[in-house]
Amino acid sequence: MEDPGKPDVSLFIPVYRDERTVAAVVTRALHVLSEVAGRYEVIVVDDGSPDASGRIADELARAHACVRVAHHPRNLGYGAAFKTGIAMSTFEWICMVDGDNEYDVYDLKRMLMLRNYYPLVIAFRYRKLYSTMRIFVSYVYNALLRFLFRTRFRDISTGIRVIHRSVLDEVTIESNSPFVGAELAIKAMLRGFPVGEVGIQTFPRKFGTGSVLTVPNVLKTMRDVFRMRAEVFSERYLLPEGRERAGRG
Repeated sequence: MEDPGKPDVSLFIPVYRDERTVAAVVTRALHVLSEVAGRYEVIVVDDGSPDASGRIADELARAHACVRVAHHPRNLGYGAAFKTGIAMSTFEWICMVDGDNEYDVYDLKRMLMLRNYYPLVIAFRYRKLYSTMRIFVSYVYNALLRFLFRTRFRDISTGIRVIHRSVLDEVTIESNSPFVGAELAIKAMLRGFPVGEVGIQTFPRKFGTGSVLTVPNVLKTMRDVFRMRAEVFSERYLLPEGRERAGRG
């Protein structure tokens, strides 16, 4: 029986080369959602994965009525998978977690506890069990975004978050790169939405390597960073109704 005091939740999971973890993430997600949500659904977004991730997701969908799967015909990028997950979500609260099992779905329980205070909740990794190089890259990336966009977010692009649909009604997401999560948080902040941050631990991949820190992804991310900076610092971004600013001559 549905609990009227619990939120209705859509949870989407982007996967790419995650054949060894997608079943565990989905199974754990179903356990969590059965505890914290009234109605719920799990959406697996197969971003053209060349391994068996999509096939395993289809098997999970056949076994569980609340699991659905989207397949990209080819790899379109993390941001594209993010946008597909949002488009397929039907409930008021939309959660996401990466399919590589580096983030624990159970952290969504704590993040959803803040839903009465924050329409967008992101996580920051207060303990990073990664290589020295990956920690350094993460530090530089977050410091760069704090400088460029005048924010105070500690760890803006982690692969777990909670979003209320009202934020998505006001914010347009354009990035197809891993910058998509940062774009959402920065634009939500500029729109006046309070953004909550929850500290989490992470669990590095046991199989394979991540796809974010590749040269093409880094280049796409930086292109999106500077595209959005030009957008939000333009003369016309979020102007009050009936006001205009003349550009510099």
